[in-house]
Amino acid sequence: MGYSYRDAGVDIQAGNEVVERIKPAVARTLRPEVIGGLGGFGGLFKLDLVKYPDPVLVSGTDGVGTKLRLAFQMNKHDSIGQDAVAMCVNDILVQGAEPLFFLDYLAVGKVEPGKVAEVVGGIARGCEMAGCALIGGETAEMPGFYAEDEYDIAGFSVGVVNRNQLIDGAKIQAGDVLIGLPSTGLHSNGYSLARKVFETYSLAEVFPELGESLGEALLRPTRIYVKSILPLLMGGEILGMAHITGGGLTENVPRVLPAGLGVRIDTSAWERPPIFTLLQRLGDVEWPEMYRTFNMGVGFVIIVRPEDEGSVRCKLGELGEKSFVMGSVQSGEGVSY
Repeated sequence: MGYSYRDAGVDIQAGNEVVERIKPAVARTLRPEVIGGLGGFGGLFKLDLVKYPDPVLVSGTDGVGTKLRLAFQMNKHDSIGQDAVAMCVNDILVQGAEPLFFLDYLAVGKVEPGKVAEVVGGIARGCEMAGCALIGGETAEMPGFYAEDEYDIAGFSVGVVNRNQLIDGAKIQAGDVLIGLPSTGLHSNGYSLARKVFETYSLAEVFPELGESLGEALLRPTRIYVKSILPLLMGGEILGMAHITGGGLTENVPRVLPAGLGVRIDTSAWERPPIFTLLQRLGDVEWPEMYRTFNMGVGFVIIVRPEDEGSVRCKLGELGEKSFVMGSVQSGEGVSY
Protein backbone atom coordinates (compact mmCIF):
# COMPACT_ATOMS: atom_id res chain seq x y z
CA MET A 1 0.00 0.00 0.00
CA GLY A 2 1.42 3.40 -0.98
CA TYR A 3 1.94 6.54 1.05
CA SER A 4 -0.94 8.84 1.98
CA TYR A 5 -0.94 12.58 2.68
CA ARG A 6 -1.31 11.68 6.37
CA ASP A 7 1.82 9.53 6.19
CA ALA A 8 3.63 12.63 4.95
CA GLY A 9 2.49 14.55 8.02
CA VAL A 10 -0.63 16.36 6.79
CA ASP A 11 -3.88 15.35 8.48
CA ILE A 12 -6.85 16.63 6.46
CA GLN A 13 -9.33 15.26 8.98
CA ALA A 14 -7.68 17.23 11.79
CA GLY A 15 -8.03 20.34 9.66
CA ASN A 16 -11.72 19.66 9.15
CA GLU A 17 -12.12 19.23 12.91
CA VAL A 18 -10.55 22.65 13.45
CA VAL A 19 -13.12 24.26 11.14
CA GLU A 20 -15.99 22.73 13.11
CA ARG A 21 -14.48 23.82 16.43
CA ILE A 22 -14.01 27.43 15.43
CA LYS A 23 -17.39 28.00 13.77
CA PRO A 24 -19.14 29.29 16.96
CA ALA A 25 -16.32 31.77 17.67
CA VAL A 26 -16.31 33.00 14.09
CA ALA A 27 -20.10 33.36 14.07
CA ARG A 28 -19.89 35.82 16.99
CA THR A 29 -17.83 38.22 14.86
CA LEU A 30 -20.13 38.42 11.85
CA ARG A 31 -21.59 41.72 10.67
CA PRO A 32 -24.71 42.26 8.50
CA GLU A 33 -22.51 43.03 5.49
CA VAL A 34 -20.99 39.54 5.46
CA ILE A 35 -22.31 37.25 2.73
CA GLY A 36 -22.10 33.51 3.31
CA GLY A 37 -19.97 31.74 5.89
CA LEU A 38 -16.76 29.77 6.26
CA GLY A 39 -15.70 27.33 3.59
CA GLY A 40 -15.70 29.41 0.42
CA PHE A 41 -12.63 30.19 -1.61
CA GLY A 42 -12.96 33.86 -0.71
CA GLY A 43 -14.69 35.86 2.02
CA LEU A 44 -17.56 38.00 0.80
CA PHE A 45 -18.41 41.44 2.22
CA LYS A 46 -20.93 43.95 0.82
CA LEU A 47 -19.85 47.53 1.49
CA ASP A 48 -22.50 49.86 2.98
CA LEU A 49 -22.54 52.69 0.44
CA VAL A 50 -25.14 54.65 2.42
CA LYS A 51 -22.78 54.98 5.39
CA TYR A 52 -19.75 55.28 3.11
CA PRO A 53 -20.84 57.04 -0.12
CA ASP A 54 -17.26 58.06 -1.00
CA PRO A 55 -15.29 55.11 0.37
CA VAL A 56 -11.54 54.75 0.68
CA LEU A 57 -10.43 51.24 1.61
CA VAL A 58 -7.56 51.05 4.08
CA SER A 59 -5.69 47.77 4.51
CA GLY A 60 -3.13 46.48 6.98
CA THR A 61 -1.15 43.32 7.62
CA ASP A 62 1.15 42.22 10.41
CA GLY A 63 2.28 39.32 12.55
CA VAL A 64 3.12 38.81 16.21
CA GLY A 65 6.87 38.31 15.94
CA THR A 66 8.99 36.55 18.54
CA LYS A 67 6.33 37.00 21.21
CA LEU A 68 5.17 33.65 19.83
CA ARG A 69 8.18 32.03 21.46
CA LEU A 70 6.76 32.92 24.88
CA ALA A 71 3.40 31.38 23.98
CA PHE A 72 5.23 28.17 23.08
CA GLN A 73 7.26 28.20 26.29
CA MET A 74 4.20 28.81 28.47
CA ASN A 75 1.94 26.55 26.39
CA LYS A 76 -0.62 29.35 26.42
CA HIS A 77 -2.26 30.04 23.08
CA ASP A 78 -5.61 31.72 23.84
CA SER A 79 -4.49 35.37 23.65
CA ILE A 80 -1.85 35.48 20.92
CA GLY A 81 -4.59 35.77 18.28
CA GLN A 82 -5.72 39.05 19.83
CA ASP A 83 -2.22 40.39 19.22
CA ALA A 84 -2.48 39.55 15.52
CA VAL A 85 -5.80 41.38 15.21
CA ALA A 86 -4.65 44.38 17.25
CA MET A 87 -1.52 44.96 15.19
CA CYS A 88 -3.62 45.24 12.03
CA VAL A 89 -6.77 47.06 13.13
CA ASN A 90 -4.93 49.66 15.23
CA ASP A 91 -2.81 50.50 12.20
CA ILE A 92 -5.73 51.15 9.87
CA LEU A 93 -7.56 53.02 12.64
CA VAL A 94 -4.79 55.64 12.53
CA GLN A 95 -6.16 56.92 9.22
CA GLY A 96 -9.72 57.10 10.53
CA ALA A 97 -10.85 53.79 9.04
CA GLU A 98 -13.46 51.53 10.58
CA PRO A 99 -12.16 47.93 10.47
CA LEU A 100 -14.61 45.85 8.43
CA PHE A 101 -13.15 42.38 8.22
CA PHE A 102 -10.11 40.31 9.10
CA LEU A 103 -8.43 37.21 7.71
CA ASP A 104 -5.75 35.14 9.40
CA TYR A 105 -2.96 32.92 8.16
CA LEU A 106 -1.82 30.25 10.58
CA ALA A 107 1.08 27.98 9.62
CA VAL A 108 1.75 24.99 11.86
CA GLY A 109 4.10 22.05 12.02
CA LYS A 110 1.26 19.74 13.02
CA VAL A 111 -2.45 20.51 13.32
CA GLU A 112 -3.54 19.97 16.91
CA PRO A 113 -7.24 20.88 16.77
CA GLY A 114 -7.41 22.02 20.39
CA LYS A 115 -4.41 24.32 20.12
CA VAL A 116 -5.47 25.75 16.76
CA ALA A 117 -8.96 26.39 18.12
CA GLU A 118 -7.40 28.31 21.05
CA VAL A 119 -5.39 30.49 18.68
CA VAL A 120 -8.37 31.19 16.41
CA GLY A 121 -10.55 31.79 19.47
CA GLY A 122 -8.18 34.60 20.42
CA ILE A 123 -8.42 35.99 16.90
CA ALA A 124 -12.21 35.93 17.12
CA ARG A 125 -12.20 37.73 20.47
CA GLY A 126 -9.92 40.36 18.98
CA CYS A 127 -12.31 40.80 16.08
CA GLU A 128 -15.21 41.24 18.49
CA MET A 129 -13.22 43.93 20.33
CA ALA A 130 -12.58 45.68 17.02
CA GLY A 131 -16.12 45.22 15.70
CA CYS A 132 -14.84 43.54 12.54
CA ALA A 133 -15.86 40.23 11.00
CA LEU A 134 -13.57 37.23 10.78
CA ILE A 135 -14.58 36.23 7.26
CA GLY A 136 -11.88 33.73 6.39
CA GLY A 137 -8.41 32.40 6.95
CA GLU A 138 -5.97 29.65 6.24
CA THR A 139 -4.44 26.96 8.43
CA ALA A 140 -1.44 25.48 6.63
CA GLU A 141 0.07 22.28 7.99
CA MET A 142 3.75 22.27 7.03
CA PRO A 143 5.56 19.24 8.49
CA GLY A 144 9.32 19.44 8.28
CA PHE A 145 9.18 23.22 7.92
CA TYR A 146 7.91 24.08 11.41
CA ALA A 147 8.51 22.00 14.52
CA GLU A 148 5.41 20.00 15.50
CA ASP A 149 4.67 22.18 18.52
CA GLU A 150 5.32 25.53 16.80
CA TYR A 151 3.38 27.84 14.52
CA ASP A 152 3.44 31.28 12.97
CA ILE A 153 0.54 33.66 12.59
CA ALA A 154 -0.17 36.68 10.41
CA GLY A 155 -3.26 38.81 9.97
CA PHE A 156 -4.83 40.95 7.28
CA SER A 157 -7.49 43.60 7.85
CA VAL A 158 -9.48 45.92 5.60
CA GLY A 159 -11.28 49.04 6.79
CA VAL A 160 -13.10 51.96 5.22
CA VAL A 161 -13.37 55.71 5.65
CA ASN A 162 -15.12 58.37 3.60
CA ARG A 163 -12.55 60.32 1.60
CA ASN A 164 -13.37 63.64 3.27
CA GLN A 165 -12.89 62.07 6.71
CA LEU A 166 -9.52 60.50 6.00
CA ILE A 167 -7.00 61.46 8.70
CA ASP A 168 -3.55 62.09 7.24
CA GLY A 169 -1.99 64.61 9.63
CA ALA A 170 -1.84 67.35 7.01
CA LYS A 171 -3.56 69.90 9.30
CA ILE A 172 -1.20 69.40 12.24
CA GLN A 173 0.73 72.51 13.27
CA ALA A 174 3.10 73.66 15.99
CA GLY A 175 1.37 73.99 19.35
CA ASP A 176 -1.01 71.08 18.84
CA VAL A 177 -1.39 68.68 21.75
CA LEU A 178 -0.49 65.00 22.06
CA ILE A 179 -2.95 62.84 24.00
CA GLY A 180 -1.75 59.38 24.97
CA LEU A 181 -3.76 56.22 25.60
CA PRO A 182 -2.14 53.62 27.86
CA SER A 183 -0.75 50.30 26.75
CA THR A 184 -0.98 47.10 28.78
CA GLY A 185 2.73 46.38 28.45
CA LEU A 186 5.02 45.51 25.56
CA HIS A 187 2.07 44.71 23.28
CA SER A 188 3.78 42.93 20.32
CA ASN A 189 7.05 44.77 19.78
CA GLY A 190 10.60 44.62 21.07
CA TYR A 191 10.44 40.98 22.10
CA SER A 192 13.79 40.05 20.60
CA LEU A 193 15.44 42.50 23.00
CA ALA A 194 13.14 41.59 25.89
CA ARG A 195 13.84 37.88 25.47
CA LYS A 196 17.58 38.61 25.38
CA VAL A 197 17.36 40.53 28.66
CA PHE A 198 15.24 37.89 30.41
CA GLU A 199 16.85 34.77 28.89
CA THR A 200 18.43 33.70 32.20
CA TYR A 201 15.20 34.13 34.18
CA SER A 202 12.33 31.70 34.54
CA LEU A 203 9.01 32.83 33.04
CA ALA A 204 7.42 31.50 36.23
CA GLU A 205 9.44 33.89 38.41
CA VAL A 206 7.31 36.49 40.20
CA PHE A 207 9.03 39.85 40.54
CA PRO A 208 7.55 41.98 43.38
CA GLU A 209 7.12 45.03 41.16
CA LEU A 210 5.12 43.04 38.60
CA GLY A 211 2.71 41.35 40.98
CA GLU A 212 2.51 38.45 38.53
CA SER A 213 4.87 36.04 36.83
CA LEU A 214 7.32 37.33 34.26
CA GLY A 215 5.64 35.18 31.61
CA GLU A 216 2.19 36.60 32.36
CA ALA A 217 3.49 40.16 32.13
CA LEU A 218 5.26 39.50 28.84
CA LEU A 219 2.37 37.61 27.26
CA ARG A 220 -0.27 40.22 28.11
CA PRO A 221 -2.13 40.86 24.82
CA THR A 222 -2.01 44.03 22.76
CA ARG A 223 -4.83 46.49 23.39
CA ILE A 224 -7.35 47.20 20.64
CA TYR A 225 -8.30 50.89 20.53
CA VAL A 226 -11.04 50.81 17.91
CA LYS A 227 -14.07 51.26 20.19
CA SER A 228 -12.37 54.13 22.03
CA ILE A 229 -11.47 56.01 18.85
CA LEU A 230 -14.26 55.45 16.31
CA PRO A 231 -16.90 57.43 18.30
CA LEU A 232 -14.56 60.45 18.33
CA LEU A 233 -14.00 60.65 14.59
CA MET A 234 -17.28 62.32 13.63
CA GLY A 235 -16.41 65.39 15.74
CA GLY A 236 -13.54 66.38 13.49
CA GLU A 237 -11.22 67.29 16.38
CA ILE A 238 -8.62 64.61 15.65
CA LEU A 239 -5.84 65.85 13.38
CA GLY A 240 -3.57 62.82 13.47
CA MET A 241 -2.99 59.54 15.26
CA ALA A 242 -0.15 57.09 15.77
CA HIS A 243 -0.13 53.43 16.76
CA ILE A 244 3.00 52.90 18.85
CA THR A 245 4.55 49.70 17.54
CA GLY A 246 8.08 48.77 16.42
CA GLY A 247 10.25 51.87 16.70
CA GLY A 248 8.46 53.07 19.82
CA LEU A 249 7.49 56.68 20.38
CA THR A 250 10.70 57.90 18.76
CA GLU A 251 9.92 56.46 15.34
CA ASN A 252 6.12 56.26 15.18
CA VAL A 253 4.89 59.70 16.21
CA PRO A 254 6.89 61.54 13.49
CA ARG A 255 5.28 59.34 10.83
CA VAL A 256 2.06 61.37 11.06
CA LEU A 257 3.64 64.85 11.14
CA PRO A 258 4.01 67.24 8.20
CA ALA A 259 7.56 68.10 7.13
CA GLY A 260 9.29 70.57 9.41
CA LEU A 261 7.48 69.51 12.57
CA GLY A 262 8.53 67.42 15.54
CA VAL A 263 7.23 66.76 19.05
CA ARG A 264 8.29 67.37 22.62
CA ILE A 265 7.22 64.52 24.92
CA ASP A 266 6.97 64.77 28.70
CA THR A 267 7.81 61.28 29.95
CA SER A 268 6.55 62.12 33.47
CA ALA A 269 3.01 62.57 32.14
CA TRP A 270 2.08 58.91 32.47
CA GLU A 271 2.89 55.90 34.61
CA ARG A 272 4.98 53.28 32.87
CA PRO A 273 3.95 49.65 33.43
CA PRO A 274 6.60 48.12 35.72
CA ILE A 275 7.73 45.62 33.08
CA PHE A 276 9.57 48.44 31.28
CA THR A 277 11.49 49.62 34.35
CA LEU A 278 12.40 46.01 35.17
CA LEU A 279 13.57 45.37 31.63
CA GLN A 280 15.67 48.54 31.57
CA ARG A 281 17.27 47.76 34.93
CA LEU A 282 18.09 44.11 34.32
CA GLY A 283 19.35 44.72 30.79
CA ASP A 284 21.05 48.04 31.54
CA VAL A 285 19.32 49.31 28.39
CA GLU A 286 19.88 53.01 27.74
CA TRP A 287 16.70 55.07 27.98
CA PRO A 288 16.89 56.41 24.39
CA GLU A 289 17.01 52.78 23.22
CA MET A 290 13.99 51.97 25.39
CA TYR A 291 11.92 54.75 23.81
CA ARG A 292 13.04 53.73 20.31
CA THR A 293 12.20 50.05 20.83
CA PHE A 294 9.16 49.85 23.13
CA ASN A 295 5.88 51.73 23.54
CA MET A 296 6.88 52.56 27.13
CA GLY A 297 3.28 52.49 28.32
CA VAL A 298 1.72 54.49 25.47
CA GLY A 299 -0.11 52.35 22.94
CA PHE A 300 -1.84 55.02 20.88
CA VAL A 301 -1.38 58.78 20.39
CA ILE A 302 -3.96 61.35 19.30
CA ILE A 303 -3.06 64.86 18.11
CA VAL A 304 -5.59 67.68 18.55
CA ARG A 305 -5.77 71.47 18.73
CA PRO A 306 -5.16 72.85 22.25
CA GLU A 307 -8.75 74.09 22.45
CA ASP A 308 -10.09 70.59 21.70
CA GLU A 309 -7.98 68.70 24.25
CA GLY A 310 -10.54 68.99 27.07
CA SER A 311 -13.54 67.85 25.05
CA VAL A 312 -11.67 64.94 23.45
CA ARG A 313 -10.41 63.70 26.81
CA CYS A 314 -13.89 64.08 28.27
CA LYS A 315 -15.34 61.94 25.48
CA LEU A 316 -12.62 59.36 26.02
CA GLY A 317 -13.49 59.27 29.72
CA GLU A 318 -17.17 58.71 28.92
CA LEU A 319 -16.09 55.74 26.80
CA GLY A 320 -14.17 54.32 29.76
CA GLU A 321 -10.78 55.19 28.25
CA LYS A 322 -7.96 56.65 30.32
CA SER A 323 -5.89 59.37 28.66
CA PHE A 324 -3.18 61.90 29.44
CA VAL A 325 -1.62 64.96 27.83
CA MET A 326 1.89 63.82 27.00
CA GLY A 327 3.43 66.58 24.91
CA SER A 328 3.06 68.98 22.05
CA VAL A 329 3.99 69.57 18.43
CA GLN A 330 6.85 71.97 17.81
CA SER A 331 8.89 73.38 14.95
CA GLY A 332 11.83 71.25 13.89
CA GLU A 333 11.87 67.52 13.32
CA GLY A 334 12.11 64.37 15.42
CA VAL A 335 11.19 63.66 19.03
CA SER A 336 12.70 65.28 22.10
CA TYR A 337 12.09 64.12 25.67
